[in-house]
Amino acid sequence: MSETTVNPGTLYIVATPIGNLGDISQRAIDILAQVDVIACEDTRHSGKLLSAFSIKNKTLSMHDHNERQRQEQIATMLQEGKTIALVSDAGTPLISDPGFHLVRHCRSLGLTVSPVPGACAAISALSVAGLPTDRFSFEGFLPSKSGARQSTLLALENEPRTMVFYDAPRRAIDTVKDIVTTLGGERYVVIARELTKTFETIHSDSAQNLLDWLEQDPNQLKGEMVLIIEGHKVDANDIPAEAINTLKLLLAEMKPKKACAITAEIHGIKKNALYDIALSLK
Repeated sequence: MSETTVNPGTLYIVATPIGNLGDISQRAIDILAQVDVIACEDTRHSGKLLSAFSIKNKTLSMHDHNERQRQEQIATMLQEGKTIALVSDAGTPLISDPGFHLVRHCRSLGLTVSPVPGACAAISALSVAGLPTDRFSFEGFLPSKSGARQSTLLALENEPRTMVFYDAPRRAIDTVKDIVTTLGGERYVVIARELTKTFETIHSDSAQNLLDWLEQDPNQLKGEMVLIIEGHKVDANDIPAEAINTLKLLLAEMKPKKACAITAEIHGIKKNALYDIALSLK
């Protein structure tokens, strides 16, 4: 195994544990121990992690409210040849966490930004959900208010891909009620809670059955949660035969995406409803 060394003027995007301290990689520990500064979403929270691995480097707060101000300061330090690591409170930075503006600014200046891969709650949950993973959509945090949440879910009603969300467990009952209302009680849903922690729970069922389970067990309304919803299943019997014939003819001449778009336009059908059929025909 080669020894890890940091390169001057580099911003490292370092994944940290999502629960179990063992989630962290040896390379991440080495990088954090060597950089000049560690930019943290919450210095007190990250301080506990750094203390666990006897890392005493200088820390700097960088969160949603000060990222635009910090990006100039951090870019200047990088231009001076310093090395900086960016960490979030848990998991991979920038995945529904601060850092986008900083990374984009640094790249626009030609500075080196390098990933140090590791734990990510969304991918960890998806890997154990038992839902299709060949195509999936990460949708980030659901809105906290029911009206906005229902609007978001309705907009995804015909999304054929597996959908991954972050949500607060304390809202889980209200969220699943909204799933039942908008997507139907039979839609398959997975809740992955407290991943890699002592009380890790991964539970899957129809939305209605999942709602009943949550209402019976208040312990499931604590901690951190990933919510995964099965994509919309297209029944070929619901698509007019003439539309399928059109799709077949177009598939002989062009790629599925374009064939679906043209067929949808001709027959007044949503193109997402045609894509799975196109793949089966191709």
